[in-house]
Amino acid sequence: MGLAHPAARQAQVKPASPTAAAAGPLVVVFNLGSGQGRGDEVRQVLEQGCAAAGRALQLLAVQDPRQLPDLARQAVARAQASGGVVVAAGGDGTINAVAQAVLGSGCTFGVLPQGTFNYFGRAHGIPEDTAAALQVLLAGHCRPTQVGRVNDRLFLVNASLGLYPRLLEDREAWKQQFGRSRLVAFGAGLATLLRGHRSLRLRVQAQGSERELRTPTVFVGNNALQLQQLGFPQAEAVGAGQLMAIALRPVGRLAMLCLLLRGAFGRLADAEAVLHLATRRLTLRPGRRLGLLAARSIKVATDGEVQRMRLPLTFEIAPQALPLLVPAPQDTAAPAPPEAAA
Repeated sequence: MGLAHPAARQAQVKPASPTAAAAGPLVVVFNLGSGQGRGDEVRQVLEQGCAAAGRALQLLAVQDPRQLPDLARQAVARAQASGGVVVAAGGDGTINAVAQAVLGSGCTFGVLPQGTFNYFGRAHGIPEDTAAALQVLLAGHCRPTQVGRVNDRLFLVNASLGLYPRLLEDREAWKQQFGRSRLVAFGAGLATLLRGHRSLRLRVQAQGSERELRTPTVFVGNNALQLQQLGFPQAEAVGAGQLMAIALRPVGRLAMLCLLLRGAFGRLADAEAVLHLATRRLTLRPGRRLGLLAARSIKVATDGEVQRMRLPLTFEIAPQALPLLVPAPQDTAAPAPPEAAA
Protein backbone atom coordinates (compact mmCIF):
# COMPACT_ATOMS: atom_id res chain seq x y z
CA MET A 1 0.00 0.00 0.00
CA GLY A 2 2.82 2.43 0.76
CA LEU A 3 2.10 5.83 2.27
CA ALA A 4 -1.53 6.81 1.78
CA HIS A 5 -4.57 7.81 3.81
CA PRO A 6 -5.77 4.44 5.16
CA ALA A 7 -7.51 3.93 8.46
CA ALA A 8 -5.08 3.09 11.25
CA ARG A 9 -4.64 -0.60 11.91
CA GLN A 10 -4.60 -0.77 15.70
CA ALA A 11 -2.01 -3.03 17.29
CA GLN A 12 -3.31 -4.93 20.27
CA VAL A 13 -0.90 -4.22 23.12
CA LYS A 14 -1.88 -5.38 26.57
CA PRO A 15 -1.13 -2.59 29.07
CA ALA A 16 1.06 -3.52 31.98
CA SER A 17 -0.07 -2.86 35.52
CA PRO A 18 1.55 0.24 37.02
CA THR A 19 3.95 -0.32 39.90
CA ALA A 20 5.08 2.00 42.64
CA ALA A 21 8.17 4.13 42.13
CA ALA A 22 11.53 2.88 43.35
CA ALA A 23 12.70 4.25 46.70
CA GLY A 24 16.42 4.59 45.90
CA PRO A 25 18.26 7.83 45.12
CA LEU A 26 17.38 10.07 42.19
CA VAL A 27 20.39 10.16 39.86
CA VAL A 28 19.75 13.25 37.75
CA VAL A 29 21.52 14.05 34.47
CA PHE A 30 20.99 17.80 34.46
CA ASN A 31 21.49 19.70 31.18
CA LEU A 32 22.32 23.27 32.14
CA GLY A 33 21.85 24.38 28.53
CA SER A 34 18.14 23.50 28.37
CA GLY A 35 15.26 25.76 29.27
CA GLN A 36 15.49 29.49 30.02
CA GLY A 37 18.78 29.65 31.94
CA ARG A 38 17.12 28.60 35.19
CA GLY A 39 19.78 26.08 36.21
CA ASP A 40 20.38 27.42 39.74
CA GLU A 41 16.65 27.68 40.44
CA VAL A 42 16.00 24.13 39.23
CA ARG A 43 18.90 22.76 41.28
CA GLN A 44 17.56 24.47 44.41
CA VAL A 45 14.06 23.03 43.88
CA LEU A 46 15.50 19.52 43.53
CA GLU A 47 17.77 19.77 46.55
CA GLN A 48 15.09 21.22 48.82
CA GLY A 49 12.37 18.85 47.60
CA CYS A 50 14.49 15.72 48.02
CA ALA A 51 15.70 16.84 51.46
CA ALA A 52 12.11 17.42 52.59
CA ALA A 53 11.12 13.96 51.33
CA GLY A 54 14.16 12.26 52.87
CA ARG A 55 15.27 11.09 49.42
CA ALA A 56 18.90 10.93 48.31
CA LEU A 57 19.83 13.04 45.28
CA GLN A 58 22.82 12.82 42.96
CA LEU A 59 23.27 15.53 40.32
CA LEU A 60 25.40 15.00 37.21
CA ALA A 61 25.62 18.41 35.52
CA VAL A 62 26.09 18.58 31.75
CA GLN A 63 28.45 21.44 30.95
CA ASP A 64 28.97 20.39 27.32
CA PRO A 65 26.39 18.45 25.21
CA ARG A 66 29.18 16.09 24.13
CA GLN A 67 29.27 14.84 27.74
CA LEU A 68 25.69 13.58 27.63
CA PRO A 69 26.26 9.94 26.53
CA ASP A 70 29.07 9.49 29.07
CA LEU A 71 27.11 11.03 31.94
CA ALA A 72 24.02 9.00 31.02
CA ARG A 73 26.04 5.77 31.29
CA GLN A 74 27.46 6.94 34.63
CA ALA A 75 23.94 7.64 35.89
CA VAL A 76 22.77 4.15 34.89
CA ALA A 77 25.75 2.54 36.66
CA ARG A 78 25.04 4.50 39.85
CA ALA A 79 21.33 3.68 39.77
CA GLN A 80 22.04 -0.01 39.19
CA ALA A 81 24.39 -0.07 42.18
CA SER A 82 21.98 1.74 44.52
CA GLY A 83 18.51 0.70 43.32
CA GLY A 84 17.89 4.28 42.24
CA VAL A 85 16.06 6.07 39.45
CA VAL A 86 17.80 7.61 36.43
CA VAL A 87 16.35 11.06 35.71
CA ALA A 88 16.84 13.27 32.65
CA ALA A 89 16.43 17.00 33.32
CA GLY A 90 16.35 18.89 30.03
CA GLY A 91 14.60 19.08 26.70
CA ASP A 92 13.52 16.21 24.47
CA GLY A 93 17.07 15.81 23.11
CA THR A 94 18.51 15.38 26.59
CA ILE A 95 15.74 12.97 27.53
CA ASN A 96 16.48 10.94 24.40
CA ALA A 97 20.21 10.69 25.19
CA VAL A 98 19.58 9.48 28.74
CA ALA A 99 16.83 7.09 27.69
CA GLN A 100 19.24 5.54 25.18
CA ALA A 101 21.42 4.46 28.13
CA VAL A 102 18.50 3.44 30.35
CA LEU A 103 16.65 1.21 27.86
CA GLY A 104 17.36 -2.43 28.70
CA SER A 105 19.39 -1.58 31.83
CA GLY A 106 16.70 -2.58 34.33
CA CYS A 107 16.59 0.97 35.74
CA THR A 108 13.47 3.05 36.21
CA PHE A 109 13.43 6.28 34.18
CA GLY A 110 12.12 9.70 35.16
CA VAL A 111 12.05 13.11 33.47
CA LEU A 112 12.10 16.73 34.55
CA PRO A 113 10.98 18.63 31.41
CA GLN A 114 13.13 21.72 30.85
CA GLY A 115 12.95 22.26 27.09
CA THR A 116 10.98 24.41 24.67
CA PHE A 117 8.20 22.02 23.63
CA ASN A 118 8.56 19.12 26.13
CA TYR A 119 6.41 16.82 24.01
CA PHE A 120 7.57 13.65 25.73
CA GLY A 121 6.78 14.79 29.25
CA ARG A 122 3.50 16.46 28.34
CA ALA A 123 2.26 13.39 26.45
CA HIS A 124 2.67 11.34 29.64
CA GLY A 125 1.09 13.88 31.99
CA ILE A 126 4.38 15.02 33.56
CA PRO A 127 4.15 18.69 34.62
CA GLU A 128 6.51 21.29 33.19
CA ASP A 129 6.75 22.93 36.61
CA THR A 130 9.88 21.52 38.26
CA ALA A 131 8.45 21.15 41.76
CA ALA A 132 5.36 19.34 40.44
CA ALA A 133 7.47 17.09 38.20
CA LEU A 134 9.68 16.23 41.18
CA GLN A 135 6.61 14.94 43.02
CA VAL A 136 6.04 12.50 40.15
CA LEU A 137 9.58 11.20 40.65
CA LEU A 138 9.01 10.84 44.38
CA ALA A 139 5.52 9.34 44.38
CA GLY A 140 4.56 8.41 40.83
CA HIS A 141 4.03 5.00 39.23
CA CYS A 142 6.18 3.14 36.73
CA ARG A 143 4.54 2.48 33.36
CA PRO A 144 6.05 0.69 30.33
CA THR A 145 6.31 3.24 27.52
CA GLN A 146 6.67 2.62 23.79
CA VAL A 147 10.00 3.56 22.19
CA GLY A 148 10.67 4.05 18.49
CA ARG A 149 13.93 3.05 16.84
CA VAL A 150 15.64 4.01 13.58
CA ASN A 151 18.52 1.61 12.92
CA ASP A 152 20.46 1.70 16.21
CA ARG A 153 19.09 5.02 17.50
CA LEU A 154 15.94 5.27 19.60
CA PHE A 155 13.43 8.10 19.46
CA LEU A 156 10.73 8.99 21.94
CA VAL A 157 8.99 11.82 20.04
CA ASN A 158 9.93 11.67 16.36
CA ALA A 159 12.59 10.87 13.78
CA SER A 160 12.92 12.50 10.38
CA LEU A 161 15.05 13.10 7.30
CA GLY A 162 15.17 15.67 4.53
CA LEU A 163 13.76 19.13 5.15
CA TYR A 164 12.86 18.60 8.82
CA PRO A 165 16.45 18.01 10.08
CA ARG A 166 17.51 21.13 8.18
CA LEU A 167 14.73 23.06 9.88
CA LEU A 168 15.95 21.82 13.28
CA GLU A 169 19.54 22.89 12.57
CA ASP A 170 18.36 26.36 11.52
CA ARG A 171 16.12 26.55 14.58
CA GLU A 172 19.05 25.82 16.88
CA ALA A 173 21.05 28.63 15.25
CA TRP A 174 18.14 31.01 15.82
CA LYS A 175 17.87 29.95 19.45
CA GLN A 176 21.55 30.72 19.98
CA GLN A 177 20.94 34.23 18.66
CA PHE A 178 17.44 35.09 19.86
CA GLY A 179 16.82 32.77 22.83
CA ARG A 180 14.64 29.70 23.36
CA SER A 181 10.94 30.21 22.78
CA ARG A 182 8.19 28.71 20.66
CA LEU A 183 7.86 31.97 18.73
CA VAL A 184 11.55 31.85 17.80
CA ALA A 185 11.14 28.22 16.74
CA PHE A 186 8.22 29.14 14.47
CA GLY A 187 10.14 32.06 12.94
CA ALA A 188 13.13 29.83 12.23
CA GLY A 189 10.89 27.32 10.48
CA LEU A 190 9.37 30.05 8.34
CA ALA A 191 12.80 31.32 7.30
CA THR A 192 13.96 27.80 6.38
CA LEU A 193 10.95 27.21 4.13
CA LEU A 194 11.42 30.55 2.36
CA ARG A 195 14.94 29.53 1.30
CA GLY A 196 13.55 26.61 -0.69
CA HIS A 197 14.19 22.88 -0.51
CA ARG A 198 15.06 19.87 -2.64
CA SER A 199 13.39 16.48 -2.80
CA LEU A 200 14.56 12.99 -1.89
CA ARG A 201 13.89 9.96 -4.07
CA LEU A 202 13.08 6.94 -1.93
CA ARG A 203 11.83 3.40 -2.05
CA VAL A 204 9.37 3.03 0.83
CA GLN A 205 8.54 -0.40 2.23
CA ALA A 206 5.72 -0.76 4.76
CA GLN A 207 2.94 -3.24 5.51
CA GLY A 208 4.26 -5.76 2.97
CA SER A 209 4.36 -3.46 -0.06
CA GLU A 210 6.84 -1.07 -1.66
CA ARG A 211 6.53 2.12 -3.67
CA GLU A 212 8.72 4.85 -5.13
CA LEU A 213 8.35 8.24 -3.49
CA ARG A 214 9.67 11.71 -4.22
CA THR A 215 9.38 13.91 -1.15
CA PRO A 216 11.12 16.84 0.57
CA THR A 217 10.84 15.18 3.98
CA VAL A 218 9.81 12.05 5.87
CA PHE A 219 8.68 12.35 9.48
CA VAL A 220 8.01 9.35 11.73
CA GLY A 221 6.11 10.18 14.92
CA ASN A 222 6.01 8.33 18.24
CA ASN A 223 4.18 11.00 20.24
CA ALA A 224 0.39 11.09 20.17
CA LEU A 225 0.21 14.63 21.59
CA GLN A 226 2.35 16.14 18.83
CA LEU A 227 0.41 14.27 16.15
CA GLN A 228 -2.93 15.34 17.62
CA GLN A 229 -1.80 18.95 17.57
CA LEU A 230 -0.93 18.59 13.88
CA GLY A 231 -4.42 17.23 13.25
CA PHE A 232 -3.86 13.52 12.57
CA PRO A 233 -6.94 11.48 13.53
CA GLN A 234 -4.84 8.29 13.72
CA ALA A 235 -2.69 9.67 16.54
CA GLU A 236 -4.23 7.27 19.04
CA ALA A 237 -2.51 4.38 17.20
CA VAL A 238 0.83 5.75 18.43
CA GLY A 239 1.62 4.25 21.81
CA ALA A 240 -0.55 1.24 21.00
CA GLY A 241 2.15 -0.57 19.04
CA GLN A 242 2.43 1.66 15.96
CA LEU A 243 4.31 4.65 14.60
CA MET A 244 2.93 7.38 12.32
CA ALA A 245 4.86 7.89 9.08
CA ILE A 246 4.25 11.19 7.29
CA ALA A 247 5.63 12.39 3.95
CA LEU A 248 4.92 15.44 1.79
CA ARG A 249 4.44 15.51 -1.94
CA PRO A 250 6.84 17.93 -3.70
CA VAL A 251 5.33 21.43 -3.55
CA GLY A 252 6.50 25.00 -4.07
CA ARG A 253 7.45 27.50 -1.38
CA LEU A 254 4.02 29.10 -1.12
CA ALA A 255 2.32 25.71 -0.79
CA MET A 256 4.90 24.67 1.83
CA LEU A 257 4.15 27.81 3.84
CA CYS A 258 0.46 26.94 3.66
CA LEU A 259 1.29 23.48 5.03
CA LEU A 260 3.21 25.10 7.90
CA LEU A 261 0.17 27.20 8.76
CA ARG A 262 -2.14 24.18 8.51
CA GLY A 263 0.13 22.35 10.95
CA ALA A 264 0.07 25.32 13.33
CA PHE A 265 -3.76 25.24 13.33
CA GLY A 266 -4.03 21.45 13.64
CA ARG A 267 -5.22 20.75 10.07
CA LEU A 268 -2.16 19.23 8.40
CA ALA A 269 -3.68 15.78 7.85
CA ASP A 270 -6.42 17.24 5.63
CA ALA A 271 -3.98 18.61 3.04
CA GLU A 272 -3.79 16.74 -0.30
CA ALA A 273 0.01 17.10 -0.30
CA VAL A 274 0.32 15.10 2.94
CA LEU A 275 0.67 11.30 2.91
CA HIS A 276 0.43 9.38 6.18
CA LEU A 277 0.34 5.83 7.42
CA ALA A 278 0.20 4.10 10.82
CA THR A 279 2.64 1.17 10.81
CA ARG A 280 4.88 -0.93 13.04
CA ARG A 281 7.81 -0.87 10.62
CA LEU A 282 8.99 1.35 7.76
CA THR A 283 12.12 0.90 5.62
CA LEU A 284 13.57 3.63 3.39
CA ARG A 285 16.09 2.88 0.62
CA PRO A 286 17.54 5.06 -2.15
CA GLY A 287 15.22 5.32 -5.14
CA ARG A 288 16.20 3.90 -8.50
CA ARG A 289 17.03 7.45 -9.55
CA LEU A 290 19.20 8.24 -6.56
CA GLY A 291 18.94 12.02 -6.55
CA LEU A 292 20.07 13.30 -3.14
CA LEU A 293 20.51 9.77 -1.81
CA ALA A 294 23.55 8.87 -3.92
CA ALA A 295 25.62 8.99 -0.72
CA ARG A 296 25.65 6.07 1.69
CA SER A 297 24.48 8.19 4.60
CA ILE A 298 22.01 10.97 5.24
CA LYS A 299 21.16 13.41 8.05
CA VAL A 300 18.51 12.05 10.40
CA ALA A 301 16.98 13.91 13.33
CA THR A 302 15.92 11.96 16.43
CA ASP A 303 14.06 14.03 19.02
CA GLY A 304 15.64 17.22 17.72
CA GLU A 305 19.25 15.99 17.58
CA VAL A 306 20.73 15.64 14.08
CA GLN A 307 23.32 13.05 13.07
CA ARG A 308 24.35 11.22 9.90
CA MET A 309 23.09 7.64 9.54
CA ARG A 310 23.83 4.91 7.04
CA LEU A 311 21.22 3.79 4.54
CA PRO A 312 18.88 1.97 4.45
CA LEU A 313 16.88 3.34 7.35
CA THR A 314 14.46 1.10 9.26
CA PHE A 315 11.95 2.72 11.61
CA GLU A 316 10.25 0.34 14.04
CA ILE A 317 9.01 -0.19 17.59
CA ALA A 318 11.87 -1.13 19.92
CA PRO A 319 11.37 -4.62 21.41
CA GLN A 320 11.79 -3.29 24.97
CA ALA A 321 9.58 -0.70 26.63
CA LEU A 322 10.95 2.15 28.72
CA PRO A 323 9.93 1.92 32.43
CA LEU A 324 8.80 5.53 32.91
CA LEU A 325 7.67 7.25 36.11
CA VAL A 326 4.31 8.92 35.47
CA PRO A 327 1.75 10.53 37.79
CA ALA A 328 -0.34 8.17 39.88
CA PRO A 329 -3.79 7.71 38.24
CA GLN A 330 -5.61 10.06 40.60
CA ASP A 331 -3.01 12.78 39.95
CA THR A 332 -3.01 12.59 36.13
CA ALA A 333 -3.98 15.88 34.60
CA ALA A 334 -5.46 16.44 31.16
CA PRO A 335 -2.90 17.19 28.40
CA ALA A 336 -2.06 20.82 27.74
CA PRO A 337 -4.21 22.53 25.06
CA PRO A 338 -2.87 22.43 21.48
CA GLU A 339 -0.21 24.95 20.54
CA ALA A 340 1.65 25.65 17.33
CA ALA A 341 3.91 22.69 16.55
CA ALA A 342 7.32 23.10 14.98
